[in-house]
Amino acid sequence: MSLLAVQGGATGTGTVTLLAPVTNTNRTLTLPDVTGTVAVQGGAGVGKVLQVVNTTTATQTSSTTSSYADTAVTLNITPTSATSKILVTVYCGMCTKTANDTQLNIRLVRGATTVFDAAALNNSSSTTLATNPTIVFYDSPATTSSTTYKIQIANRDNAGTVILNNNGTATITLMEIGV
Repeated sequence: MSLLAVQGGATGTGTVTLLAPVTNTNRTLTLPDVTGTVAVQGGAGVGKVLQVVNTTTATQTSSTTSSYADTAVTLNITPTSATSKILVTVYCGMCTKTANDTQLNIRLVRGATTVFDAAALNNSSSTTLATNPTIVFYDSPATTSSTTYKIQIANRDNAGTVILNNNGTATITLMEIGV
């Protein structure tokens, strides 16, 4: 049987109080067998940014069909906990088209799963579809395996060509948030 020891810090004068739950049901608190600080709900590491990965590309991607295609806006992250959330921020360079009434569809994909489908971008009287479209999405991948997030595009109307990141730079940032 293990013992629980509470020891005061060298300069601390606070009190540690363990209270029974407000219920008639017994509860078990199981601590992990680790050295160092253990995060508990509301404690250190919870709600904090655990890691940030980022990449930038100037690569253009074009599409003439309604089938979604991968772009160069892609990045991997390996969450440290299956309960972590991933805050995805994507900033794309200017999007253009070669024909009126052409629409560009953009979506955010995790692995092979669409997690956010953006509205079609269209401006029928101009070849500029959108200046620097941005996507911000809070995801729950529920894994500790390497996870790929990417932007895919499609030409909704199959008229002319749509171009993502035309004359610009695209950035994707993934932030792991401890939960």
